[in-house]
Amino acid sequence: MAVVSVDLAYRDYRDFGMAVLDSGSLGAKYELLRFANDSAQTPTPEHVAAVIIDACSSTNASIILLDGPQGWKDPSNGLVHSRVCERLLNAPAKTGLPGNVKPAPYTKFVEFAIHVFDAFEMRGWKRFNPTAWHPGDPVVVESFPLAAWRSLRLPSLPAKRKARDEDIRCHLEHLVGAGLIVGDGQTPTHDQLQALAAGLAGLGIEARAEHRYEAIGAPPFMLDHAWREGYIVNPLKQLA
Repeated sequence: MAVVSVDLAYRDYRDFGMAVLDSGSLGAKYELLRFANDSAQTPTPEHVAAVIIDACSSTNASIILLDGPQGWKDPSNGLVHSRVCERLLNAPAKTGLPGNVKPAPYTKFVEFAIHVFDAFEMRGWKRFNPTAWHPGDPVVVESFPLAAWRSLRLPSLPAKRKARDEDIRCHLEHLVGAGLIVGDGQTPTHDQLQALAAGLAGLGIEARAEHRYEAIGAPPFMLDHAWREGYIVNPLKQLA
């Protein structure tokens, strides 16, 4: 079965990246999808969830990977400004108690991402918990592309504003050369390539192959009408 991976944005649909990945004997096959037909439309959490679920329906996918925080900090987690997963992975954005984000410029993105996860919950797609998930259950998994490149032991893709076309081709070749994806697909955009790298973790989950992914963080739960914590899931490099 396929998985759908999305590199999330909040200002413009043209900044989204969406890819469908499916397992193959020589690496994952992939298809790159345009996120929305009307890129001028202002993104809303409800519409984002609807577009992604529609893609899942057409590809028979029940696992979604989404690059963005799924909840706020647990006040009793022992950390001052962040969730457990963010501290362990040294994420640039620190999601604190509801409404508190460091650095502050990340606040709108964090709030939008959490609302997108909430929109999925309203449609029956649960936040991923490794101990509670059963194969076939519709689930949304938090991803983090920067950590995905690191956990695959591959050079990290430069930030979008710094990346050149050559960088995108080179990093796509890294994935192909490592046997992670098949190299006969379309050339991705920066956002789509980030979705591809992070999405490999979903194939590990779908295959129930715990050696192919790692879940970093703490179980998601509701406290004072707000979701807290959650796991970031990364793909792992396969040993020869």
